Amino acid sequence: MSVVEISSEDQFSDLTSNVAKDKLLAVYFHTSWAAPCIQINTVYAQLAEQNPSVLFISVNADEFPDISELFEVSAVPYFVLIRDDTILKEISGADPNEFVTALAELQNSNTTAQAAPSASSSSAAAAPAQAPLASVPQQGGADEEEEETEEQLNARLKQLTEASPVMLFMKGTPASPQCGFSRQLVAILRENQVRFGFFDILKDDSVRQGLKTYSDWPTFPQLYINGEFQGGLDIIKENLEEDPDFFQNAINA
Repeated sequence: MSVVEISSEDQFSDLTSNVAKDKLLAVYFHTSWAAPCIQINTVYAQLAEQNPSVLFISVNADEFPDISELFEVSAVPYFVLIRDDTILKEISGADPNEFVTALAELQNSNTTAQAAPSASSSSAAAAPAQAPLASVPQQGGADEEEEETEEQLNARLKQLTEASPVMLFMKGTPASPQCGFSRQLVAILRENQVRFGFFDILKDDSVRQGLKTYSDWPTFPQLYINGEFQGGLDIIKENLEEDPDFFQNAINA
């Protein structure tokens, strides 16, 4: 089954309200300006072909702000998994592994629920929330795969820092920051109307530890512009005090 690209709010309402009972619905929010979405677009289309029992919907967050606001989408890529008018999982970030894992688990949980009708709906819905968070973006089996070499990790960090013109490495997500410093930097970016990508370092300890050496900076959040490390919260505040147009100048440098 191919991805359904939303062309109107009415189409979105019809699709989401008329979806068959027990059918899993995947909604993907993207924009044309976010570099991570270019790769995710291909992955999402491949997943749609591989999972015909799931309805895959794609929404341009810029073109349909009301739909984005309905799901409190604050950054892209952003995924929402829904069944029976219930949001089961929301996932933010440029690494598709967590979405792939959640998709498989939710499909399996539905199969299990159908095989054992005595199970309560609340316990079936709770299972995905207890799934372990994705770490390094490697698909492995039961056996643990080889750890990344320092060279491989640095190459991945370089790719992540350049994934968007402005990249924020933070604890949590823009919609749910897990520390006050990350929350403040997200607020600063929004106040200055800066579009940014982000990476939740709590979900990947290799990135969390490796980035400290890569940037020679021991704490988070960390902000990168055009692949160049700019600093943490205090330095960004100082730069804005010295130059109110700091973000614009740094992006266009």
